[in-house]
Amino acid sequence: MIEFAVNGTLMRGLELNENLQQVGAIFVREDLTAPIYRLWSISDRHPAMLRVSENGQAIALEIWSITLEALGKILLSEPAGLCIGKIMLTNGQEVLGVLGEPFLCEGQKEITEYGGWRAYRM
Repeated sequence: MIEFAVNGTLMRGLELNENLQQVGAIFVREDLTAPIYRLWSISDRHPAMLRVSENGQAIALEIWSITLEALGKILLSEPAGLCIGKIMLTNGQEVLGVLGEPFLCEGQKEITEYGGWRAYRM
């Protein structure tokens, strides 16, 4: 089992959380990224988070415990342009999690100021 960070529709109570539950993922805790990320809304369907070299902010996310096999299944079901990478948490720990590719954010609405997808959607 590994820790896996999600920052959008895979979070508890949101549209695609069932994808995590179906592969046996276990919710561990809510957390925040280190303040080195920015967040975009991709057509108001899902977020995309990018690591930046300046003007970053902490982004709310959830940590789940998941097998590597299940992680592969989750990645295959994610929208095009989302990928798995290392995410730094506020305590300096790095975990695998969902990131966006830069091209995906071009021309999309930046929502960093909300601090997370859930806050933006409310």
